[in-house]
Amino acid sequence: MSSARVDYIAPWWTYWLHQFPHVTLRFQPLDHTFKPQDENYQQSLIFLGCVAAAGLGVNLLCLAIYLSCLCCCRKEEEEEESKKSNSCCVTWAAVAAGLICCVAVGVGFYGNSETNDGVYQLTYSLYNANHTLTGVDSLVTGTVGGMQNGLNEHLSRLGEIFATRGDFVQTLQFMQQMSDNIIKQLLGLPDWEKAKVDLAAIADQTAYVEYYRWLTYLLILILDLVICLAACLGLAKQSRWLLTTMMVCGVLTLILSWASLGADVATAVGTSDFCVAPDKFLMNQTKDVISSDIVHYYLYCSQTLPNPFQQSLTLFQRSLTTMQIQIQGLLQFAVPLFPTAERDLLSIQHLLNNSEASLHQLTALLDCRGLNKDYLDALIGVCYDGVEGLLYLCLFSLLAACAFSVMLCAIPRAWRQIANRDRDYDDIDDGDPFNPQSRRITSHHSHQGNMHSFCSYSSSMGSQTSLHPPTQAVTNAPLSEYMNQSALFGGNPRYENVPLIGRGSPPPSLYSQPYRNRYSPTMRATYLSMTEDQIRHFGEDFRA
Repeated sequence: MSSARVDYIAPWWTYWLHQFPHVTLRFQPLDHTFKPQDENYQQSLIFLGCVAAAGLGVNLLCLAIYLSCLCCCRKEEEEEESKKSNSCCVTWAAVAAGLICCVAVGVGFYGNSETNDGVYQLTYSLYNANHTLTGVDSLVTGTVGGMQNGLNEHLSRLGEIFATRGDFVQTLQFMQQMSDNIIKQLLGLPDWEKAKVDLAAIADQTAYVEYYRWLTYLLILILDLVICLAACLGLAKQSRWLLTTMMVCGVLTLILSWASLGADVATAVGTSDFCVAPDKFLMNQTKDVISSDIVHYYLYCSQTLPNPFQQSLTLFQRSLTTMQIQIQGLLQFAVPLFPTAERDLLSIQHLLNNSEASLHQLTALLDCRGLNKDYLDALIGVCYDGVEGLLYLCLFSLLAACAFSVMLCAIPRAWRQIANRDRDYDDIDDGDPFNPQSRRITSHHSHQGNMHSFCSYSSSMGSQTSLHPPTQAVTNAPLSEYMNQSALFGGNPRYENVPLIGRGSPPPSLYSQPYRNRYSPTMRATYLSMTEDQIRHFGEDFRA
């Protein structure tokens, strides 16, 4: 097996993040060594979060200046072309904000999943390593307990049985020495209990924090998408209350985006400091628990490195072999003389066989390949998937901040356009026959009251004309041409069933704003071609 260092190379983004400035809150520079328990190092990570907070302040300040200029520097009523231009600007701003928000949410989902995968791989490796160390501790404890309790008990009973035979008693004493030697070798192995508890605690705490981190980001992503869609719906529906609500939510989401950016950057930089030199950190952390040669053996796991447990395991194997040979001799020569000793001798033989099986398992568990694989899997999970996911989450926060900034700039302009539209409708006379609101009111009253439609006026006009024929002075406007006005307006669906005659006066000037674009040229020409007799017939209201 080649050197394990070849299997792990820190990715380039960890080196890039490792070069970020490490400055305390007192603006004192620090080295980039990963020291999570050092107070100054913690301050350097908090400083990165403060930089994101400063970015939030600049963003809010720019939005405040923009909104102040929009409110204070109001122009007078713009021309129709200018209004259309502003409407296009609001539309394109809303489209841009929606697209950026959708891209941000997609990037956020990917980054959240990658980070979760990396942390899951870390916790899985920690649990595997903890299982290995637990197995080593269980085998050592079981073997030592069997030697100290079961073997000594059987040897004491055999000593009483073989009291009359000095050679048999001497054999039992030799076996007691081998048993003590085995116990000594096993107790000389590292005490993995403390390391095991630390690994389990770290894995449990990491899994707990990661679950709530993943859930929080999932809710943030859904919230951003809902706010963006609701804002677009408010712009399409031109709903004031919806736009106001989404503007408040947009400000809160903007603050949340910058806060998440600061947390992600600080976490990514701290993790990258570890990923650049993980071996150095682990050897410093375990120097008071396990000897450095053992830690070095597991971190590098090279064929050129000696196994620190080889000598202990070899002595263990030799002692067991010697004891098994002695038991075979006693079974062969002592049992015929002392039949009562057979039971204890067989029990000792069974105990030695179990100890030999434990020795083989212990040798496999203490081999560096298992723990080194867990170590490399944890590094790859954290430094590749984990840090990469954090970078995508940082990109998501930036894109979300941009999207909601654009949205907060577009909503006030849309609000002004809605206000201008309502003001234009308020300036229109309710009696205007081309006012859409007046049409709805007229249509409503036509079903309830005795208001006559255009057709009824046309029929009544015909009957009254038969009773009161027009004078010769108005023969230049034939009545048949005027009677065809219903066909003139009724032929176009745009002006169908509009009560033009007998329904109040037209605007003061047919060519003034905002009525200029509301009447067709044919309608204006028809009004101007009316004779004096027709005007007297339908009332003095048409005298503008």
